[in-house]
Amino acid sequence: MSKDLEEQEEKIQNKETSLNESMILEDNKKEKRKKSKSSQKIWIFICIFIFIIVLSVIIFFKFFYPKLNSYLETKAKNNIELKYTETTSTKNDGIYITDVSEVVENVMPSIVAITSKTLISAGRFGPNFFGEEQYAEGAGSGIIISKSDAELMILTNNHVVEGANELSVQFINEKSFDAKIVGTSERKDIAVISVSLNDIDSETLEAIKIATMGDSTKLKVGNGIIAIGNALGYGQSVTTGVVSALDREVSIDNYSNKMIQLDAAINGGNSGGALLNSNGEVVGINSAKYSSNAMDSSASIEGMGFAIPISDVSDLITTLMNGENDEGVTLGVEGYIISDNNSYYYNMPSGFYISKITSGSSADKSELEIGNIITKIEDNEVASLSDIQDVLNKLNKGDKVDLTISYINGREYKEKDITVTLS
Repeated sequence: MSKDLEEQEEKIQNKETSLNESMILEDNKKEKRKKSKSSQKIWIFICIFIFIIVLSVIIFFKFFYPKLNSYLETKAKNNIELKYTETTSTKNDGIYITDVSEVVENVMPSIVAITSKTLISAGRFGPNFFGEEQYAEGAGSGIIISKSDAELMILTNNHVVEGANELSVQFINEKSFDAKIVGTSERKDIAVISVSLNDIDSETLEAIKIATMGDSTKLKVGNGIIAIGNALGYGQSVTTGVVSALDREVSIDNYSNKMIQLDAAINGGNSGGALLNSNGEVVGINSAKYSSNAMDSSASIEGMGFAIPISDVSDLITTLMNGENDEGVTLGVEGYIISDNNSYYYNMPSGFYISKITSGSSADKSELEIGNIITKIEDNEVASLSDIQDVLNKLNKGDKVDLTISYINGREYKEKDITVTLS
């Protein structure tokens, strides 16, 4: 009996345990469902929040950012400021030269003063009317550029020595020696003269130097420069300035060349002197300056000096030093340019009108005639004398040049092409 009761109690306990476990499981399931619903709500909230942020960004960049950007740009434009560089870090190359003492001290021994004497007429009856010859003296400058076994070579302008009966050179120690012309180029306005080494004493040879050549193609407008020369015949003097312009077309004695324009003072006697860069290298040959009338040393216009670029004539200088002649050529014609305006008014072609032909010249041996108008040279339009001279400067004796000319035929001008052999 008791055994049966025990078994029944055990069964009842087992049922209660099962019922409790079942209730616990059910509670766990309910708890999990609650947590799942809560997680879903959180994720929905996060998605909505992200969507709102993305939408806000899109709206900002689409509608508000352009206006803000435009505002900032406008504000920036209204607050433009200058950019300054500290002077302590500024590079000195190319600025206006203020202290050139070291450069001058080093280069001055290579600069000379040139004196020329030219026999002139004393009047309508000639130089010997009173039994004495009369000479005109001229002053110029030169640059010692080389030394051979027998001679010291000096570079100067052609117009400094042209027509001179006597030449003398004064060196830095103020000793003077006779000189002679080695070679000249009228078209480039340069000349090489020499002094015999046998005539120069040892003291002078020790005092002088040979100049260092530079590269004028590297010059820039605004570069500082130094000019040294025998201004007005008073002796060597120094002026400084800047390169005002490059490739300025300057015409002297019917020849047109491209030169360096500078604002350093250039006076009579400076011709043939050295134009130096800040390193003391020769980059040009001081040649001329503008005056109120023409290219002249007695100028009333200041700050417009000109120098021959050394790189343009370096090969020619070597040719002259070695005793070879400048093979420059000319057509042998004189005349004037007919501009487009004059062409319209006078019903003539524009170009170079020939008013004179030199006897025995290239033109004299060709089909050219007085009254012809050269309208083209080597297929290039002729609008100035330099258009012709620039072509001729590149040619030598015996070369041929093609011209297009206009000539009168009845009451009208006709055109034809001709070839001229240069001499």
